[in-house]
Amino acid sequence: MIIETSDNASPIAAHVSDADAPIVIRNITTADLRDALRLGWEDFKAIPSHAVMLCVIYPVLGLALARLVLGYSVLPLLFPLAAGFALIGPFAALGLYELSRRRERGEEPSAWDAFRVLRSPSFGAMLGLGTILLALFVVWVAAANAIYVATFGHQAAASMPDFISRIFTSTEGRMLIVVGCGVGFLFAVLALCISVVSFPLMLDRHASATDAILTSLKAVMINPFNIAVWGLFVAALLVIGSVPFFLGLAVVLPVLGHATWHLYRKMIV
Repeated sequence: MIIETSDNASPIAAHVSDADAPIVIRNITTADLRDALRLGWEDFKAIPSHAVMLCVIYPVLGLALARLVLGYSVLPLLFPLAAGFALIGPFAALGLYELSRRRERGEEPSAWDAFRVLRSPSFGAMLGLGTILLALFVVWVAAANAIYVATFGHQAAASMPDFISRIFTSTEGRMLIVVGCGVGFLFAVLALCISVVSFPLMLDRHASATDAILTSLKAVMINPFNIAVWGLFVAALLVIGSVPFFLGLAVVLPVLGHATWHLYRKMIV
């Protein structure tokens, strides 16, 4: 099977899946990105209770995490753990893709439809890629902790104000921000490249995890600028949703989940 781009671009050979129709990767525009977000918002408005139900775990975990780390030695990991949501989000949004897929077909999805993804022929492949993203998340947290220890040593912050003062008023703190954000950026880029269309493709065409990753990487190669812009959209919305106390993630995460499905539909035909 051949993956090829539109606009008379050269075809790129890749063995993708055993689906009947060939997979074509389109060149997308920033207008497509905005439209994907708009459609994601429309899906959320159409089925808000379902979407919030599926994603409420995130703000709950965020609040529990914030309460846990205050005054404890793991306080420096608060931001890395919160930022790590972006790494595992594509897998966690599987139910949202299913809801958007059904609504796209003219159906009226119910809450239970989101869990039909568990019976998908490719659920094993999706679980495998999800495990990879989870491992990436664990490595990122370990790396963030190592960077903090290398910068400040093993002495724990006494409180949240003390921690904030360390980060923003010292040379070491500014170095931590630069290095930490730089390393975190690399993890985020890797996660985005291997998962931008992988899970929707496995759900829609039952591709294997390997084939879905290869397709996702090809999609990034064909649309590097707009995929980078999409990543910035995601990062900005996650930051907005994390303030205050991660409560906004109950809206931001489902909207992004639905929007990712529509981005997939715009890139893969």
